[in-house]
Amino acid sequence: MTDETDNNAQRDTGAEAPITLTQAIRRSAIGLGIFAVFTAGIIAVTQTLTADRIDTNQREFEARSLYDLTPESLRDNDLLETAYPIDLPTLTDTALLRLNRDATWYQARKDGAVTAVILPFIAPEGYTEPIRLIAAIDASGTLLGVRVITHKETPGLGDQIETSKSDWIFSFDGQSFETIEPDQWQVKKDGGAFDQMTGATITPRAIVRAVARTLTFFETNRAVLLSTDPNTTGVDS
Repeated sequence: MTDETDNNAQRDTGAEAPITLTQAIRRSAIGLGIFAVFTAGIIAVTQTLTADRIDTNQREFEARSLYDLTPESLRDNDLLETAYPIDLPTLTDTALLRLNRDATWYQARKDGAVTAVILPFIAPEGYTEPIRLIAAIDASGTLLGVRVITHKETPGLGDQIETSKSDWIFSFDGQSFETIEPDQWQVKKDGGAFDQMTGATITPRAIVRAVARTLTFFETNRAVLLSTDPNTTGVDS
C-alpha cells in the first residue's frame, strides 16, 4: 500500500523517477557524440580556411619574389603572363627540380627576347621537411638570385636561409658553373665553395645541392627555356 501511495504521489507531483546507470551512460555518450561532431566540424572548417589563406599568402609571396629577383633592366613584360607548366613535353630531366607536376616557371622578357627565367625547385633534404625555393637565371646561365618560398627549418639555426635573418642566401647571386665548377657546389664542410651557416649544416647543404641541380636543369633545357615559344620548340624563330 505504501509503494502504491508513493507511485501515485510521484504521478501527482510530476516528479521523474531516478534514471538508471545505463540511462546515464547512454545520455552521456549521446552528449559526447554531439560535442565530438560539432568540434570536428569546427576544426575542419578552420583547417580549410587556414589552408586556403596560407596557400594565398604563399602565392602572393612567390609573385613578389619573381619581381625582386629580376631587375627592371631585364624585363618589360608581366612575368605572370609568361608562365608555363614545368611538365611541358619539350622539357627534359624535370626530376632534377624535385617538383610536383603542377609547378610553374616564368620568363622575363625585354623587347620581345627572353632575358631570364625563374624556376621553382625543391631541396628535399631539409632538416625538418622539403624546402621550396625559386631561382632566377639569366640567359648566360648566371644566377640572379635564389629565394626560399616555404620552409620549416629550426628557428635560430636553419631559418637563416630567410633574407630577414641573414645574408646567406645572397651568396648565390652572380654565380654559375663558369664561376664555380660543378663539383664545388657543396658546403665547405664537404669540400665545396659555399659557407655553411653557424650551427647548421644540413639546411645549407640541401639548398646548395638543389641550386646546383637547378643550374644543371637550365643548361640541359637552355634552348627551350629561352625560347619565346617553349610549348612547341626549343629554338627561337
